[in-house]
Amino acid sequence: MAVSLLAREVSDLCLGKPALRSLSVSATVGDALSSLRRSGDPYLSVWSCDHHCNVSRSKVADVNECRCIGKICLVDVICFLCKEDNLKNPGRALQEPVSVLLPKVPGLVRHLEPNASLLEAIDFILEGAQNLVIPIHSPFSRKKLIHKPSSNSTLHNNRDKYCWLTQEDIIRYLLNCIGLFSPTSNHAVEDLNIIDTKSILAVCYDEPASSLLPLISQSLVKQTSVAVLDIDGKLTGEISPYTLNSCNESVAAAIATLSTGDFMAYIDSGVPPDDLIQLVKERLEERNLRQAVELLEEESVILSSSSSDEEFGPGRSARLARHSSRVMMNTDAIVCFPWSSLVAVMIQALSHRVNYVWVIEDDGTLVGIVTFAGMMKVFRERLKSMM
Repeated sequence: MAVSLLAREVSDLCLGKPALRSLSVSATVGDALSSLRRSGDPYLSVWSCDHHCNVSRSKVADVNECRCIGKICLVDVICFLCKEDNLKNPGRALQEPVSVLLPKVPGLVRHLEPNASLLEAIDFILEGAQNLVIPIHSPFSRKKLIHKPSSNSTLHNNRDKYCWLTQEDIIRYLLNCIGLFSPTSNHAVEDLNIIDTKSILAVCYDEPASSLLPLISQSLVKQTSVAVLDIDGKLTGEISPYTLNSCNESVAAAIATLSTGDFMAYIDSGVPPDDLIQLVKERLEERNLRQAVELLEEESVILSSSSSDEEFGPGRSARLARHSSRVMMNTDAIVCFPWSSLVAVMIQALSHRVNYVWVIEDDGTLVGIVTFAGMMKVFRERLKSMM
């Protein structure tokens, strides 16, 4: 049974997944922002070719060079706009190439054929990949397309569509097969030695929110979050890319001017409190960042308008309304204890749509973090021992 599980094709985990929304690497930051606003999708894949162009039969070979080189989200745009020079001139910053948003970490996105095994996918993730790009084929034409690509395909690598295979997809699949991993799955995360205590991303409640920027970028790459601690090292909340992705680009001004604690209050409800908006404006004006003030005022009008409407039509207001009602639109942290079982922590993470769970003591002191990658390592070793 273990052998058949590891040999299962990754295409089985991709059934029903939507196709990737893509962006050419030749696009600008502004193009990326517009695409994120229009689509409502949290992420866009970035490709090294223009996948929107039709390709004739004679040029099909050229398309085979196309590769997905990364993914971006609104958090990438926010972190970019937070830089001092970009706050001074947001318009110019939006004309920069979208490549400035991509993390300089190799191997975060990897391509896999649909007939690759689950074992290959797990090994790629344990090597550092965060997302796997899988071609989407119909069950009737998959073998034909793998071994002999159709000459009239016009998109990436001679295939029409791709999807993400994420760490969450794999963990969800393994949870469905949890009976195979007993009694390991019932062991405490502490006993399994998967609590990461060394690479925690954390900031004190009273520190400037600007100190979050490098940590937010790291958490986005690691698919974790930034813990917010009090002076005694107790966990009071978190700043997660998931939550920031539900905001809008004007939040960059708040990061540049508020304390971490005030920033948590700013993003917690989805609509910033008026007193904090005013505080941000005053501090921006003190620093002579007038264009950033104008950006903030524009977004404030949109938020005010969208919150007063009984029904939301298509477009930006509808997107803001939809995001403000998301389950995780807050700064509360998902936590467990060192003695929590592996299966319980898996269920916690999956139910809250996060790739990690913070580990705390009874008094709230932060111990570490358990991630999907750490869980996969346990399952990989367990399967290896069963073969």
